[in-house]
Amino acid sequence: MNDTNTPDNLALASDKLLVPNGLELSDLRKTLDQVMTHRVDFADLYLQSIRRESWSLENSQVKAGSFNVDQGFGLRASELDQTAFAYSQQITHKRLSNAADSVRSIAGKGSSARMPLVETRMIDRPSYGTDDPLLGSSASANIALLEQVEQYARSADPRVTHVSATLELRHEMMMVMRHDGRLAADVRPLVLLFIRITVQHNGKREAATGGMGGRNGFLYFEASTLQIEVKRIVDSALINLDAIQAPSGQLPVVLASGWPGMLLHEAMGHGFEGDFNRTGSSIYSSKMGQSVAAPGVTIYDDATVPGSRGSLNIDDEGEPGQRTALIQKGVLRSYMHDDLNARLMKQRPTGNGRRQSYAHLPMPRMTNTFMEPGEYAPQEIIESVKRGVYLQDLGSGEVDIVSGQFCFQSALAWLIEDGKLTAPIRGATLTGSGPETLRHISMVGNDLALDRGLAMCGKAGQRVPVGVGQPTLKIDNLLVGGTAR
Repeated sequence: MNDTNTPDNLALASDKLLVPNGLELSDLRKTLDQVMTHRVDFADLYLQSIRRESWSLENSQVKAGSFNVDQGFGLRASELDQTAFAYSQQITHKRLSNAADSVRSIAGKGSSARMPLVETRMIDRPSYGTDDPLLGSSASANIALLEQVEQYARSADPRVTHVSATLELRHEMMMVMRHDGRLAADVRPLVLLFIRITVQHNGKREAATGGMGGRNGFLYFEASTLQIEVKRIVDSALINLDAIQAPSGQLPVVLASGWPGMLLHEAMGHGFEGDFNRTGSSIYSSKMGQSVAAPGVTIYDDATVPGSRGSLNIDDEGEPGQRTALIQKGVLRSYMHDDLNARLMKQRPTGNGRRQSYAHLPMPRMTNTFMEPGEYAPQEIIESVKRGVYLQDLGSGEVDIVSGQFCFQSALAWLIEDGKLTAPIRGATLTGSGPETLRHISMVGNDLALDRGLAMCGKAGQRVPVGVGQPTLKIDNLLVGGTAR
């Protein structure tokens, strides 16, 4: 059975990161020994190579194409909550030695015992393979895929006036060695196809977006699945042509399954990250074991979802990807931790130490965050609403990630009247507090779905791929902004 640190995985990373630079694993060990000449609580050396390719098509013309390679290392030493960090794009003996001298400035006095170097084997079932999407395609295949998107869109309806699509392919190899002897490596593919389609009829124009992505190879983009997604985007834009103005006021809101889970991710998920709770800046600080949501709410962060955009076989500190229960039946059960915050809070790391690249420090970040399904059929939830809003697709928004205050716009929404969807609405904004929203969830559907693989998450200037999801939800009371009453 394969795991994340099979000899092949470690060999792939070594061949890419060490061999071309004349380095061996023993050289990385020497670098950490140099750091540990004086004692520190924690030290690690992170090496990474990323290859990226991007193609964009707009109205039958290839507008942009790019390819780049980036590689380097980041060396960190931590003493209590103080951290020294150095990084370089050049993985050489000299740069490693200079970095070690620099980060030793944080070290305390005294010596630290040398730990044995052990290749860590903790994952029995990898969440994704090692297929390189860049090698699995070609320039002609990439362009053909984008042209296929346009063909599907224009054949779906004559009112389609504009089609743009962007294809992004990425292949990453990483290796991390820690002062405690842990050695881990991972190979991470990532693909994304983003689509925007505009329709026009009787002087009205509307646009809708969508796409698909995940930790897969190029063959992930099957024609049948792609055609279904393009048709969904076209239909969304056409529905909005007939949209009326959204109502306003305090109303019950039903959130559809899947992508609307981004609201939960942004408005609530960040509040469960360990750094905000260690410093006391999260509203969930000191509430472990307390009721923080409605009894029917169970939320997980799960890095082990096969092929999902936010999945990780190991995190960027060498911890295995894990499934962590954040809330169980309304009760707060765990925060998400990297090594630093887990150590200072006397907790176990949860495999949530993530960084944008070797040039960034890791911090607690979400992977795939979603709510578990409940017992209600989606139609039953809609039928329970006398007058309210059904949010089928979420648009852009703003969030205070500490307090959970949010304001999101709808991309596709409907008016609910007497338990039925009666008319599409435009201009609906949802405003509220994440913690309060969790308490006002009265019905949880049985139709859990994850997003289509497009999500990115920003925090402290770093962006990483994530996954979001939820079943259909009923929120009893949410402030809806619109112009109609």
